Amino acid sequence: MEILGYILFFTFLGSMGSLLGGLVLLRSKSIAEKVSHYLYSYAAGVLLGTAFLDLLPEASAESGDTNIFLWTLVGMLSFFLLVRFIHWFHHHDDHTKGGTESTVPLIIIGDTIHNFIDGVAIAATFLVSIPLGILTTIAVAVHEIPQEIGDFAILLRKGLKRSRVLWINILSACAAFAGAILMFYLQDYLEGSLPIFLALTAGFFIYIASSDLIPEIHKQDNQRLAFIESILLILGSGTVFIVAKVIESFGLHV
Repeated sequence: MEILGYILFFTFLGSMGSLLGGLVLLRSKSIAEKVSHYLYSYAAGVLLGTAFLDLLPEASAESGDTNIFLWTLVGMLSFFLLVRFIHWFHHHDDHTKGGTESTVPLIIIGDTIHNFIDGVAIAATFLVSIPLGILTTIAVAVHEIPQEIGDFAILLRKGLKRSRVLWINILSACAAFAGAILMFYLQDYLEGSLPIFLALTAGFFIYIASSDLIPEIHKQDNQRLAFIESILLILGSGTVFIVAKVIESFGLHV
C-alpha cells in the first residue's frame, strides 16, 4: 500500500496545478493573462522533456517486443480525436444555439477526461519507479496551470459565478484520483502493459506541447517576449534533465 500512498499524494499535488491556475485568474485577470503566456512556454518544454528524456527511454527499456513508437503515435492520435470531438461539438453549438448551452458542459467533460488521463499517467509511472512518477507529476502540474486559466476564463465569460466555477474545477480534478486508483488496482492485469501506458503518456504530452502550447508562442508578435518564451521552453526541458540528474545522484533510477 506504500506505493498507493505515493500515487494519491502526488496525484493531489498534480491536481493542485489545475486549482492554482483557476485561483490565479479569480484573483487577478491581468496577472493570469501575463503568467499564462510564460507558463505555456515553460510547460511545453517540461512536457517535451518528460516525454523524450524519461517516459520514452523507460518505456523502451521495459518494452520487450512492444513497439513503443506505435503506442506513442496512438497516444497522440487519441488525444487529437478527443480534442477534435470536443471542438466539433463546440463549433457546431456556436452556430446553432448561441454557444452557451453545450459549451459549458463540453468544457467540463473535456477537462474531466483530461484529469482522468493525468491520474492514469501519474499512477502508471509510479508503478514503474517513484522518481519517474515524480517527474510526471511535475509535468502534469505545470501544464495544468495555464490550461485551467483558459478554461476558467471561458466559463466566467459564459456567465457562471466564480464560486460555481471553482467548485466545478475541484470536482473535475477528482477525476484524476479516479484514474489513479483505477490504474493502481488494475496493475496485476496491466503489469505487462506498463510500457504501453508510458508510451501513451508520452504521446499525450507530445501532442499537448506541440498542438496546444507551442502555437501560443508563435502567436506572439513582440520579438522580445517571443525570445523570452523560446528560452523558457528550452529551460522547461532543461529542468526535467536537471531534476532527473539530481534524482540519479541520490542513487535512484528514473
